[in-house]
Amino acid sequence: MIGNKQPITTTLVGMNGAVFVAMVLTRVSPVAPTSAQLLKWGANWGPYSLGPEPWRMLASNYVHAGIIHIALNMWCLWSLGFLAERIFDPWTYVLTYTACGLAGSVASLWWHPLSVGVGASGAIFGLAGALIAALYLGHLPIPRQAIQGTLKSLLTFAGYNLFFGAVARGIDNSAHIGGLLAGLALGAALSKHLMAPPEIRDNWRRGVFIAAAVVLFLAFMEVKHVNGNLVPTGLPESGDGGIPNAHKAFTAALLHRTR
Repeated sequence: MIGNKQPITTTLVGMNGAVFVAMVLTRVSPVAPTSAQLLKWGANWGPYSLGPEPWRMLASNYVHAGIIHIALNMWCLWSLGFLAERIFDPWTYVLTYTACGLAGSVASLWWHPLSVGVGASGAIFGLAGALIAALYLGHLPIPRQAIQGTLKSLLTFAGYNLFFGAVARGIDNSAHIGGLLAGLALGAALSKHLMAPPEIRDNWRRGVFIAAAVVLFLAFMEVKHVNGNLVPTGLPESGDGGIPNAHKAFTAALLHRTR
């Protein structure tokens, strides 16, 4: 797939940007949105995501907590994405990005289920992990010196951002780690077949992502079992931005985490 150009990165950046613009147009703060506003737009939160609204695990990857948050994430996606388009076919890119974003959400629900989480960086870390594994293990028609330089840059990106996430408040490092580990695993599984004939590559990719879907489902069910006591029963109607009355006071006190 070396040299094959597809507009996947542009599309993903556009989708994230469109969600942010829609949020702002509905009077969500472009600088410091509240947890209640983020929840209304699909943020990841244990009592919802582990209960009646598991779709939040995916939706939260396209929601951002302010202009600085989305700008930093989209800059990283833009930088990594065009490299991914040269290494992976379009389906591999999209499925890797999506699976790693979900893995980050599951890790976040396991580690701190009562924090409201938003952002694309779980998926972005996963993309970095998949590229690291693919470049290291794959037999790609790229000069060794270029591979080594790219690997160094990717490892520096992952290491620096994991360190920053560990020392800074309000950053969901569990989602970063979950996405990165998922990306490394997927990249390793896919690496040997990246340059295979299309039929062989496509069949292998299908098997890898079916296995990934099973693992993600089992991980979600385990987290749901461990943190099942957080799931509210009989959600009452809300009169305040979609937040159930039983949780208004609690939600107002939440600190949301960005990823």
